[in-house]
Amino acid sequence: MKNKILKTYSLDEITDKHIGKRGTQKREKFENELRLDLIGKTIREARKERNLTQEELGILVGVKRAQISKIENSLTDARFETIIKVFKALNAKINFTVELVNQTVNLA
Repeated sequence: MKNKILKTYSLDEITDKHIGKRGTQKREKFENELRLDLIGKTIREARKERNLTQEELGILVGVKRAQISKIENSLTDARFETIIKVFKALNAKINFTVELVNQTVNLA
């Protein structure tokens, strides 16, 4: 019996093959949707940890419950300002990293 050697692939290799290479429109769209999904899940977890309903968080932020639901479920391209307000209402510290060509700038 011959031993079969399985080839392993990195996540980047699989994504390149099935979604597209970095810099392509399809890949950029995929990565943006993934980021929005992660932000939504983080907001939901923080809200639940603070024992707030979507309605209560909406009141703190100044938006309707439906808007909080859409943000948590990544169903909207919420304004950056609204996302910042949500995290402030949750008393959550946020950090953003902006990557420039050959340079990284951290915003805290």
